[in-house]
Amino acid sequence: MVLDNARAAAPATDAAAALLAGLVSRGVRHIVVSPGSRSQALALVAVELERQGLVHLHVRIDERVAGFTALGIGRETGMPAVVVCTSGTAVANLVPAALEAHHAGVPLLLLTADRPPELRGVGANQTTRQPGLFRSAVRLEADLAVPTVTDDDASSAQTAELDAVAASALAAARGQGARAAGPVHLNVPFREPLAGAAPSWVAERAASGARPAGENADGSGALYQGGGGIGEADVAPQAEAAYVVEPGPRTVVVAGADAGAAAEQFAHDGGFPLIAEIVSGSRFGRQIVHGYRALVNAPELGGRIERAVVFGRPTLSREVTRLLMRDDVEVIAVRGPGEPVNLNGSTLAVDAVRAGVGEGDRAWLGEWMRASRARAVDLSPPAPDADGLASVVPHERLGAINAEVEVMRAPLDRPALVDALWRATWPHDRLVFGSSRIVRVADELLGGKKVAVHSNRGLAGIDGTIATATGVALASQVEERPGVTRLLLGDLAFLHDVGALMLPPGETEPRLQVVVGNDGGGTIFDGLEVATVAGDDAMARVQYTPHTARLEQLALAFGWEYHRCATRVALDQVLTAPTGGRQLIEVPLPR
Repeated sequence: MVLDNARAAAPATDAAAALLAGLVSRGVRHIVVSPGSRSQALALVAVELERQGLVHLHVRIDERVAGFTALGIGRETGMPAVVVCTSGTAVANLVPAALEAHHAGVPLLLLTADRPPELRGVGANQTTRQPGLFRSAVRLEADLAVPTVTDDDASSAQTAELDAVAASALAAARGQGARAAGPVHLNVPFREPLAGAAPSWVAERAASGARPAGENADGSGALYQGGGGIGEADVAPQAEAAYVVEPGPRTVVVAGADAGAAAEQFAHDGGFPLIAEIVSGSRFGRQIVHGYRALVNAPELGGRIERAVVFGRPTLSREVTRLLMRDDVEVIAVRGPGEPVNLNGSTLAVDAVRAGVGEGDRAWLGEWMRASRARAVDLSPPAPDADGLASVVPHERLGAINAEVEVMRAPLDRPALVDALWRATWPHDRLVFGSSRIVRVADELLGGKKVAVHSNRGLAGIDGTIATATGVALASQVEERPGVTRLLLGDLAFLHDVGALMLPPGETEPRLQVVVGNDGGGTIFDGLEVATVAGDDAMARVQYTPHTARLEQLALAFGWEYHRCATRVALDQVLTAPTGGRQLIEVPLPR
């Protein structure tokens, strides 16, 4: 884009430059743009900021994909990405991402271009009432004034005003006030001319701000003391601000989505059993409880719980939900980035917790740990019979060979699939779970491992799962950082977001493995009440919703490397081989 001090007046571009420069100067590093006419000033300024090396720019045709890509970036970094779109239905397509960001407490900045007020409600093309569209979800919303600057003095005043708007918007999105982090909506109306040459000061002003304290080059930083699932949260709350949980009542620690390392640290400090969902980022350490669902239901363990300390948002099991609804259990919930947990109507919400001084209940912890060990599952394939393979006795050697062949040819099932992903993922990688049947299998069976886990559990929808994982990958791999992002989801969640497979040429290629457990439909409904009341025809028609989509052809159409893995050996080889780009891995599964 050409910079020109002597250009014709372009109020739209000057306003776009002031607003985006104010955000970038305060640490925003990612802008996601969907093309459109009314938003062209914002989009072209974003291109100039990318050219100056100040932001990472991502272009997506579909606004829903754009919104969830930005959501994934915010999940990974703790700093909101900016989403830019044009007016009309483009704005409505951002609602799913905004709702997920609201319920999960993910920072997100929505910049929606609009017609000026005089064109609203009079039948003007591509115009609806955009202000207030996200009102129930956003931390801050503003319908900005139409830029009409014509002289230098007015321009300076407008720039200062928009810089202040940028500061307020970023603070609100990051939760630097009374509310948690979440989405912010700035509606930006423009009159023609809709764009001009960018002002010469935009790059200098965008680069002028110091990074917020504690942030990395990509803008990541501490968000809340309750956990570390989103960004890098503080696992050592300040003592004077923490609620002290004294020894005494029989206590468990419950770690839901985005709980992070703080939950494990607290359980360790207090000597409490740790019930950690697979999406919590807390499933590691010596005190995790294997097979927790059955144990929470067991009268001799779960039935004797007197106190539960909750981190994050538990959503994966009805057993834990029932526990947190009991009126005979004291529930203490640590405020995190998402919606407060208060299932029993009397939960005590605190900003941070620490274990009180004194010896914990070792007998109580011991009971849980013994029961946990009995329920631990080893999903690894059996080791080869080394003695048999080396034997000179023909039938012994042949038997060992046949056993190895059977292992190699054994078809994959869901337990083997989740185990393969878990074993292939390491601390420098990222693992994203879709809201599919497979995440519950993983939650039930997988052991402890300290890896970075993401999942959209704010509303637990299937919207935008591939786009979210793409955002996580792009943010985690800036500046040539190592690691692979792996997404595990079902076939319906995959098809629901198939448009996210499209990436424009010339943009950074994320190291992303999308692993699809394809059982031909929505088998998650097989385990719900509907399966007991619906006939087979009705179940297939409106719940199971079978499909015949050919994933290999979709991968080819969108430029992805494709693998079909029907055995554990084949899947292990693909997951652990060096990868430098996008891979779609289809795993056929029985219903």
